[in-house]
Amino acid sequence: MNKTCHHDVLVIGSGAAGMTVALQLADKYRIALLSKSAIQSGSTWYAQGGIAAVFDTEDSIESHVQDTLAAGAGLCHEDAVRYTAENGPDAIRWLVEQGVKFTLNDDNNDYHLTREGGHSHRRILHTADATGREVSTSLAAQVLQHPSIEVYVNHVVVDLITQADSDSSRVRCTGAYVLDNRDDRVCVFQAKVVVLATGGASKAYLYTTNPDGASGDGIAVAWRRGCRVANMEFNQFHPTCLYHPNAKAFLITEALRGEGAYLRLPNGERFMDRFHPEGELAPRDIVARAIDHEMKRLGSDCVFLDISHRSPAFLESHFPTVKAQCLAYGIDITREPIPVVPAAHYTCGGIVVNKKGQTDLWNLYAIGETAFTGLHGANRMASNSLVECVVYGQAAAQAIRESIDRIGDPEPARPWDETRVTHSDEDVVISHNWDELRRFMWDYVGIVRTRKRLERAHHRVKLLQQEIQEYYSNYKITRDLLELRNLVLVAELIIRSAEQRKESRGLHYTLDYPETSPIAKDTIMVPINFAAQNIIVRKN
Repeated sequence: MNKTCHHDVLVIGSGAAGMTVALQLADKYRIALLSKSAIQSGSTWYAQGGIAAVFDTEDSIESHVQDTLAAGAGLCHEDAVRYTAENGPDAIRWLVEQGVKFTLNDDNNDYHLTREGGHSHRRILHTADATGREVSTSLAAQVLQHPSIEVYVNHVVVDLITQADSDSSRVRCTGAYVLDNRDDRVCVFQAKVVVLATGGASKAYLYTTNPDGASGDGIAVAWRRGCRVANMEFNQFHPTCLYHPNAKAFLITEALRGEGAYLRLPNGERFMDRFHPEGELAPRDIVARAIDHEMKRLGSDCVFLDISHRSPAFLESHFPTVKAQCLAYGIDITREPIPVVPAAHYTCGGIVVNKKGQTDLWNLYAIGETAFTGLHGANRMASNSLVECVVYGQAAAQAIRESIDRIGDPEPARPWDETRVTHSDEDVVISHNWDELRRFMWDYVGIVRTRKRLERAHHRVKLLQQEIQEYYSNYKITRDLLELRNLVLVAELIIRSAEQRKESRGLHYTLDYPETSPIAKDTIMVPINFAAQNIIVRKN
């Protein structure tokens, strides 16, 4: 028997964005918070570097704005950048109120601020090199003890539920079908407001720094229900992921380069000065492309990141996680360089939202990496993502508080029907398609692109979609199948967006159009069932 759950607000995703919204609304409303795995399994937990905000007396909001605009290669929306920079310090103070402990200077009076690529000042607050873990742990502790927040772990969104609303002449979101992975059943979650905070889609690529759950679920379910997406071609590749046969997606924080680490070729030669005047502190897209270029030029499997010239005591106090993790693989960062390669890291595009996080579909909000606010433009500046989660999480919560009491209860949703499906005895199809998708995305839609590569990828993704949809229609759903279904859709959106951009800008670099156009514009994809159109509803 499938169950139905009723709440005021349904939050899908348990990272910094989702938990911020939940905590901001829980004083007055009943909240359901869904997590695909454990509550701390998302990308927030893995964020090593930090969170950007202006606290240095020599820094300024204007400087933060200008640095972000420069990194975004002409596509940042300045109003979104200013809103984030101006509200960043208050977001930090709220995190501290929730129990987050940022690293202090030696005198314990001020925050220790580090610098990362693209920033002109030290403005990165951090907790050693495990900032995301601290933020995630502190917010989760508040969420788990709040009586108005019900946490559902191992729950995976299948699709959103929509209903025609005669009062507004619009389609509205009223909940979601959700797979309870523990009991292998699909449940109905209904709410007045739904918030997508599901993270990005970097698992579309073979090599990624992201956890397994980064499969673009929010982007896919929103697109299927008529929401626009924008700038999906801008996939940020983190320049430095640990290269080791036994290591799985371990990111080497950019803060190492902020504290003086050098990038070296296998012969020990530094090379970043040939690509950018800022050297190792150049924006991420330039660093990743430089590494990719040198690896291909030399036929090398990796390059090396060297911070062994800093004292062991400094490395132990500032980078204990990196030091311990590398040591587990036999690499002593106090004595030798770290082998690194670029890896897919962040989805700069996403679901189109307004300044309050509202999507095209009424009563559906999107925040964090799954959303497109205009903050990141063509290239996300380091450590702007966590602050975006909190700032826009607070903005969405405020908008929900102002509107939710005027929203009527949804009509009962139809129960999930799986009477005509069977259990599959060929799960190898899923694993094979998953592997094929991620390999051709890496080969054809990676750091450097061409028209022919994108055409090949487009052809392959359409064939995969047909195969996966047939499988989805005939067999009982599983988490792996749902993630594959979402990834192949998001991959198509990435490919189509990349094909539309006839220039090289920021994270999108193509050999066919190496120059940057004098006109900067977003790539906006509109689904055929566009949700922001008026509908005609006959009242009975």
